[in-house]
Parts: sequence; C-alpha cells; structure tokens
Amino acid sequence: MTNAAPTRTNVVVTLAAIVIVVAGMKAAAPLIIPFLIATFLALITVRPMLWLQQNRVPTVLAALLIVLTMLAIITVTGIVVGRSLALFTAALPGYQEQLQGLIDRTLEFVAQYTDDDRPIESLGDLINPGFAMGLAATILNAVRDVLTNTLLIFFVMIFILLEASGFPTKIAAAFGEKAGTLERPRQFLDDLARYLGIKTVVSMVTGVLIWFITWWIGLDFPQLWGLLAFLLNYVPTIGSIIAAVPAVLLALVQLGVGEATVTAIGFMTVNIAFGNFIEPRLMGYGVGISPLIVFVGLIFWGWVFGPVGMLLSVPLSMTLKLAMESDDSTRWIAIFIGSQRDAQHAVSSQLE
Repeated sequence: MTNAAPTRTNVVVTLAAIVIVVAGMKAAAPLIIPFLIATFLALITVRPMLWLQQNRVPTVLAALLIVLTMLAIITVTGIVVGRSLALFTAALPGYQEQLQGLIDRTLEFVAQYTDDDRPIESLGDLINPGFAMGLAATILNAVRDVLTNTLLIFFVMIFILLEASGFPTKIAAAFGEKAGTLERPRQFLDDLARYLGIKTVVSMVTGVLIWFITWWIGLDFPQLWGLLAFLLNYVPTIGSIIAAVPAVLLALVQLGVGEATVTAIGFMTVNIAFGNFIEPRLMGYGVGISPLIVFVGLIFWGWVFGPVGMLLSVPLSMTLKLAMESDDSTRWIAIFIGSQRDAQHAVSSQLE
C-alpha cells in the first residue's frame, strides 16, 4: 500500500506535466512552428553542407550557399504558386456550388428509382464535396502564412547549420574518452536526417509528376496540385488521398467524368509506385510508421499547430520513433509506433 500511493502520484504528476507542455505548445504555436521548420530544413540540408566543407568550402560560406539556395527555391515557388492560390481561393465558392449541384442532381436521379427517398435526403445532408477543396485551400494558405516568417526561419537555419558543423568537436572536447557513449544520439540524428532527405526528394519528384499530369489533362491550377502533393506526401497513405480528392473533384466539375477518372488514376499510379515500391527500397527498414499512429498524429499535431501541424505530424512522429529506438529501455515503444513491415523484419532478425 505504501508503494501504491507514490506510484499513483507520479502518474498524476506526469499526466499533468504532459497537459501543461501540450497547452504551452498550442499557445506558443506561432513561435514554435518557424523553429520546427528551420530545424527540419537544417536536417535536410546538413549533408550537402558537410559535402561542401569536405571540398574545402569555408563553413560560413557553405551555410550561406545552402540557405540562399533554399531561399531561392521557396521564393520562386511562392511567386509561381501565389497568384494561382489567390485565383483558386477566389473561385472556390463557385466550384463548391457546382459540386453541390452535381451531387444534388445525382441524388435526385437515384431517388427516382427508390420507393422511399428519405435515406437519399439524409445522404445528401451528410455529403459535403466542397469540404475537400476548402481543406486544400486552408492548408496552402496556412503554408503561405507561415512562410511570411521566412527571415526568422532562415536565420535559425543558418545558426543550426553552423552549430552542426562544429558539434562533433564540441562533443570530443566536452566528454573526451566518454564521447563514444554518445554514438546512439549521433546515430539518431543521422537516421533522422537521412529519412527527411529521402522523403523530401521523393516528395519533390511526386509533386513534379502530379503537376505534369494535371497540366497535361488540362486541369486548372496544376501548380497548386503539384505543391499540395509535395507537401502531403510527408503524410503516408492519408496524405496522398487528401491531395488527390480536391483535384479529382475539380476535374469532375471542370472537365467531366472521363478526365476526373484519368486524374484519379494518375494520382494512384504515382503514389503506389513511390509509396509501395521506390520509397521503401530507398528508406530500408526501421523508418515506417503505423497507419494508426499516422492518423492519430495527424489529428493531434493538427490540433496543436493547426494545418501546418498536419504537414509536420509525420516528421514529428518519426522523430519520436527514432529517439525511442535509440534507447534500449524505450525501443519497445518504437516497435509499437512503427509499421508492420518493420516489426516483421525485427522478428526475422531475432530468429537468424
């Protein structure tokens, strides 16, 4: 009995601390989000920077080259996509009205062949086809708003890159012979940087292919659908569905059933090819996440940080998984967070 009370108290204190931390993150979201984006961008670009240093480029110059390159990419993307986003946002109510009219006509046609039209009416009340388009516009506008903090993001990114280059030296100076005990934290950072780097390259190729497919079909705003596919490719399975639905619905309204079908097939082909074959081969084992964790993370981080939190949900969940995996006492948590494929590989490795 004497041990039960302290244990119960520890649990309550831990839960209270978690609630306070989450509430603090939600309140400080406008400040935290730019720092998170800067950290992930730094992890993505740290390997190119180290390559530049190995080729005798001074550290400060290498960091500036990386940051200026990223700034140029984001600026050009913003210029190309910004006008399309404004036009799409302005045209959104009209598209939603057309979609609703199409759904109403379809339900009226079906109701002609049923004796009781009450279920059809109830179904019509539940269907909101314009929601997907509205969600796409919300996500893209949220990303645009966050990028208004570009100066803060890239200043933080420069300092992180400069610190990263000298971090091994600081570890050796601080811990001496004990520096070898920090191999697991180093491995964690290497794995996270590798995951984010591969995921970014795959997402970029996915976005370019979706842009080309929607442009070839003749869909309005192909730049938006390419950008949305790039951003939501960081969210496995669910992200590709969220990216595809608004484009398919727009194709249905603008071009017709045939073009909408071709658009859907194009999205499916690209995402199946990269999600099921190319990306797993590049990533290897240990970097998968359970679909349940993806869904829960999408809701949780979206609630904490808004639409941008939805985009950051999987990188944040992957950071947690790799951190848990780097410690023997928490590795079991990483296994539960991970995918079925990773669990099967772990079992096979134990049997060998």
